[in-house]
Amino acid sequence: MLAIDTNIVVRYLVGDGGEQFGRAVGVMEGNEVSISLTVVLETECVLREAYELTRDDVLAALRKVFGLPTVSVRDEQVVRNAMNLAAAGMDFPDALHVAQSSDCAAFVTFDKRLVRRGKGSTHVSIRSA
Repeated sequence: MLAIDTNIVVRYLVGDGGEQFGRAVGVMEGNEVSISLTVVLETECVLREAYELTRDDVLAALRKVFGLPTVSVRDEQVVRNAMNLAAAGMDFPDALHVAQSSDCAAFVTFDKRLVRRGKGSTHVSIRSA
């Protein structure tokens, strides 16, 4: 199994980068690969910020990658929970933070918008500091 970097995932998804796209396809489809939480987070950020994809398009792209038979995602259930929270309107980075906190009594933040968006949407309580 190979651990892969964000640039491999992004090139595979967006198809740019010329010969790097072909190499990314070879890595992603020709090997068993592992994608870490940090690579998932960075991929979401790059697709949203640099490529200006919508939340729905980013989530669809991540689902495409996660559906490949050669791909394994570290902490897959955490990532899927975060994707569900993001699909319901939470920002993906916040959703990932919250999804990783399911074994805690609460997720505490100064972000009032996150507190409002998180009410009733997750098993962990989200509250203001």
